[in-house]
Parts: sequence; C-alpha cells; structure tokens
Amino acid sequence: MTEPSNDLSIGQVAGRTGLSVHTLRLYEREGLFTTEVRRTATGRRVYGQADLDWLEVCTKFRASGMPLESIRRFAALVKAGSGNEKERLELLRAHQCRIERQVAELNDCLALIAGKVATYEQHVDAGTAADLWTGIGPRA
Repeated sequence: MTEPSNDLSIGQVAGRTGLSVHTLRLYEREGLFTTEVRRTATGRRVYGQADLDWLEVCTKFRASGMPLESIRRFAALVKAGSGNEKERLELLRAHQCRIERQVAELNDCLALIAGKVATYEQHVDAGTAADLWTGIGPRA
C-alpha cells in the first residue's frame, strides 16, 4: 500500500495561501523560493509542506513591506545553507528597523487622529460641531 502524497498543485497552494497562481509563478521566476519548485513528469508544478511554510514567511515579509530583492537575497542565503547566518541576520535587522520606524510613524498618526476623534466627540455631544472645520490651526 502506498502512502498518500502530500504534494499539492499550484491551484491547491493558491487556495491554501491566498496567493494567486500568477503570484506563485512570479515568486518562482523571481527566485523567491528556498528550494527548486518540483515538477511532475508532465511539467506541472508540485509543492510540499516546506514550500507552504516558506510561502507563509514570504507573505509576512511582503505584508511588512520587504522588497522582492531582499526576499530574493534572503532565499538565496537560505538555499546556500549554513555559514551565512550573519548576513541573514543583517538583512532581517535592517528590515526590522524599517518596520519599527513605520510603526513609530503610524503611532504618531494614530495619536493625532485619536485627538481629533476626542475633539469631535466632545463637540458632537455638546452640539457645537458645525463650525469645527476652519481649515486652519489646531481646531481642524
């Protein structure tokens, strides 16, 4: 008796990851996988659990704004195997710093918006909201 295959088609991977078939092909063309995408005898792409795990990492990298070039570099380092951990760490630290700056900027924006919401809530509750927007100064 043969064991059931854990191999997935590109359509199945698209369904599981939320990535489009087009994006999966792009990731392969761009060298963003840490291993070569396997093919069946008829040339169809075949993915395994390790591919799904890596795609989850890629998705988080992309969602956090990591450029494709950085993901490509990181994938190449992973493909190359051990001995380049310092370079991987430097790449991840640089991206972490970018995200931390973005989070700080967003927190500043959120604080400003929260202040505006509080001001508008006070004026709406008091029935004085009609003249809030003057387009100048802190009243806006």
